[in-house]
Amino acid sequence: MKAVSIREFGRPEGLAVIDVPAPVPAAGQVVIATEAIGVGGVDTLIRSGVLAAYGFKEGHIPGGEVAGTVTAVGEGVDPSWIGQRVWGSTGTGGGYAEQAVAPVTEILPLPADLSATDAVTLGSAGVVAHFGLAHARFVPGETVLVRGAAGSLGIMAVQFAARGGAGAVAVTTSSADRGERLRKLGATHVLDRAGSGGVDAPAGYDVIIDVVAGEHLPSFFDRLNPNGRMVVVGIVAGQPPADFGTKMMAAFQRSLSFSTLSTDTVAAADRAAVRAGHFAAASRGEIEAVVHELLPLDQAVLAHRKMDAGEVFGRVVLRP
Repeated sequence: MKAVSIREFGRPEGLAVIDVPAPVPAAGQVVIATEAIGVGGVDTLIRSGVLAAYGFKEGHIPGGEVAGTVTAVGEGVDPSWIGQRVWGSTGTGGGYAEQAVAPVTEILPLPADLSATDAVTLGSAGVVAHFGLAHARFVPGETVLVRGAAGSLGIMAVQFAARGGAGAVAVTTSSADRGERLRKLGATHVLDRAGSGGVDAPAGYDVIIDVVAGEHLPSFFDRLNPNGRMVVVGIVAGQPPADFGTKMMAAFQRSLSFSTLSTDTVAAADRAAVRAGHFAAASRGEIEAVVHELLPLDQAVLAHRKMDAGEVFGRVVLRP
């Protein structure tokens, strides 16, 4: 079967289409014939090599989120899964392929009227946004800032904050056009990447959901209200400075909080229940899956170029 692997860490051109044997499911696993493959920010970080210290090696097949039809099951898995359309998490890799393996505990049936493309746009991003806001102890009436709101995760955070009754939902983004699109999804104020601008924008925020991290993260502590909470749910701009905590400590009397959120710490059953709710809500038209572009699997290089260039609004999806 066809798959895309990291031939060489670094630029998108290090990705290559290869032929690999079709996967055989181990105990507790299923094989999914992929219809849609989500391209995530973590895929670009792995490809760049910045996460090599975490065990990623050249030859790795990226992709952690797929949707398609179950074609085989491993030992201990109910054979009735075969033939079902599902969303599946493959973990930290293996998704950029015509067939992918996922644990049966990490798959979910798709509603009949939800496309595979929408499923991989909502599946992981929606769960991270939901639990990110919960981790921040967000309650109705509070002001929320979503830093880096143009990706699929940020878009979902905007929608959930607005649906949750936020007093204001501000976003940082790179252009007025993106700002207007985010307004249609629930944003009330549009700021530049530094968090400045925005007519009548709140002076401070109770909650900041940060998808970006990077060198400028510490400056956003200044934008938290007293008792404000910042939750980092992504690091698309890389790690923050080693001394980033000194900025928060300097504001000791404002009782600020900082935390990170990985859904690896959320029980699988809880993730599945929330994800099923999101799929159902999308089927009813209550939340929107924003797809930037559909590309063939063999154009993964182009997909990563677009991600690196910051051109993507929503999610790029690959199709075999």
